Amino acid sequence: MSGVGRWSLGAGVVLMVVAVLCSVLKLIPVAVITGILGLVALGMAVYDVIYEWLSRAELRRRGERAQRAREGRQGR
Repeated sequence: MSGVGRWSLGAGVVLMVVAVLCSVLKLIPVAVITGILGLVALGMAVYDVIYEWLSRAELRRRGERAQRAREGRQGR
């Protein structure tokens, strides 16, 4: 997870906690706004995790492809 993803995760968790506290205190408009912002931040963090995971998977595929090509040349 990149720095932006970690920051988004932290901000999202904090905003969701604030949203829950505001809803308990009956501050519904504030709870809705912070809840939406928290969900956006958590969505960014999830996107970052998926992006990093797919990037690593692509690097593994390239490495395996290169290793197979190297082994094929050595076998000749």
